[in-house]
Amino acid sequence: MSRFLFPRWSNALLPLLVVVGGIMPLYVVFFVAYGFSPKTLEVGYQPEQPVPFSHALHAGELGMDCRYCHNTVERAGHAAIPPTQTCMNCHTQIKPESPRLENIHASYESGLPVEWIKVHHVADYAYFNHSAHVNRGVGCVSCHGRIDQMEEVYQAKPMSMGWCLDCHRDPEPNLRPVSEITNMAWGRDPGLTEEQLLAIAGERAKVLDLYHISPSENCSTCHR
Repeated sequence: MSRFLFPRWSNALLPLLVVVGGIMPLYVVFFVAYGFSPKTLEVGYQPEQPVPFSHALHAGELGMDCRYCHNTVERAGHAAIPPTQTCMNCHTQIKPESPRLENIHASYESGLPVEWIKVHHVADYAYFNHSAHVNRGVGCVSCHGRIDQMEEVYQAKPMSMGWCLDCHRDPEPNLRPVSEITNMAWGRDPGLTEEQLLAIAGERAKVLDLYHISPSENCSTCHR
């Protein structure tokens, strides 16, 4: 009867076990510290911005179109962060002395951009194109929630692979006429009559047929 608990060949694995044993705790610490952070779990992530910009005021109360500030969404893969000049188009005349605009004025005078903090994160290994979606009737609200009601913007949707695939498999509930892509309230009034709901469903079906929408579920669509 052998007096060894493990066969002799298992000694060759000892260096590997030492390396794995040394590295594994680092992975555990990283996963606990970063894997469960709001930035990773996404939903509810609400960083404090360098300028207290209210979307509820600008997009909601004042009715400013999203594309005035994010003016690349219809022709580029990303939604541009507005330069300081865009803010100053209004605020040279509107409340120019407001202390809330101190960082805007400092940016305008120095020529350095305001260091806005990105809220909505898509994984680096995933490809997403804004123009491909908004030009086919996917409204801003489908991915970003009711931005027009947010005093401070937070991430309302998970933006996970499963969440994206749910829409790719059944896009119709998220479709609308292209003319309504920035209208956050379109089709979302809980007081709509059955006739109005049927009309909205008809509009979505038209968009589906008009653009021959059949989103791909192939891995290479998003992972290029």
